[in-house]
Amino acid sequence: MTAIDLRPGPDAEATGSAVAAALRTIDANIAEFGDRYPGDTTVRDRYRLRPVGGGQPDGSNVGWTTSFWPGMLWLAHEVSGDETYLKAAAGHVRSFTERVDRGIDLDTHDLGFLYTLSCVVAWRATGDREARRAALAAADHLLTRVLEPAGIIQAWGALSDPRQQGRTIIDSLMNTPLLFWASETSGDPRYAAAARRHATQLRDHIIRPDDTTYHTFYWDTVTGEPLRGETEQGSFDESCWARGQAWGIYGFTLNHRYTGDESLLRAARRCADYFLAHLPGDGVAYWDLVFSDGSGEERDSSAAAIAACGLAELADALPSGGEHYRAAAGRILASLIDRYTTAAHPRSNALLLHGVYDKPKNVGVDEGTLWGDYFYLEALTRAVRPDWPHHW
Repeated sequence: MTAIDLRPGPDAEATGSAVAAALRTIDANIAEFGDRYPGDTTVRDRYRLRPVGGGQPDGSNVGWTTSFWPGMLWLAHEVSGDETYLKAAAGHVRSFTERVDRGIDLDTHDLGFLYTLSCVVAWRATGDREARRAALAAADHLLTRVLEPAGIIQAWGALSDPRQQGRTIIDSLMNTPLLFWASETSGDPRYAAAARRHATQLRDHIIRPDDTTYHTFYWDTVTGEPLRGETEQGSFDESCWARGQAWGIYGFTLNHRYTGDESLLRAARRCADYFLAHLPGDGVAYWDLVFSDGSGEERDSSAAAIAACGLAELADALPSGGEHYRAAAGRILASLIDRYTTAAHPRSNALLLHGVYDKPKNVGVDEGTLWGDYFYLEALTRAVRPDWPHHW
């Protein structure tokens, strides 16, 4: 692999300029989208209203990525102090309340993403009791996806779907914070117990002996026996999908923060060390870590943004030895600012370009992504606000 660029992270001027540019784009997107939702990815570098169908208008609140839009608005408020962003972010609570109350598109573990960023953050920031109620209702629904005796949370689809039964994915590590929050808020230990058991199952089975990760893993739903790993969006079953490895860094670290389980912190370090050792020269991963400079494959800026946040979180979690990870997070962020933002592409309404959603299916390849934009802005917020009120 090409050695990662060892230049320092962005200085205060570069970070401040990047935040200002991001806020200008968000301002334009508030005017364009308001309380509606853009698509998962850009199309030819621009977000359009989310295509929905099924009798619902475009821009409706369906799919797993809608919360990244209000999540960015909360970050914009936190980094700027501008009440305009708070008002815009809080305005999305109603949509997410209606979604959980009406049972719209809830057959997913991504309820953690959806309701942490839209409603838990709103409850913490403003004391909105409807946001609290909706988030607890989402946590209740997430508990119904726990499959005994394996003790894992099924990732996608109806629980009766034979293709999806017994399957979880590495992204799920970012969904368990909703359950930990629910136990803290309600006093009911069931949520945290389910989250902890799920995280330990992933620790034991989704990380391979060489510190790479499977994207997805199956358990027998009757016996609880671990069966096999596969991929859905990686290059092949035994490859190392870059965004999944980044989820591992951040997700295992977050689960350690809630449980104090040192084995989860070791899992995060294993994911981080492999990720950093397999980056190209500019520190922004190809969409699968089997690829390197000269491969002709696309980068995934969203994996880089997630990793930058996860590495910073990991550094905070370590009593010593964490500065290596913090420095790596800074270098990745500097590269994103310099080479992957839309500063030189004024027609784009994304924050980052050159992301990949699903290369095997040719979906969102070399485009902006809602989650990439969110985690890029989170990384910037971490850089300029040491007292940032953590979303997770």
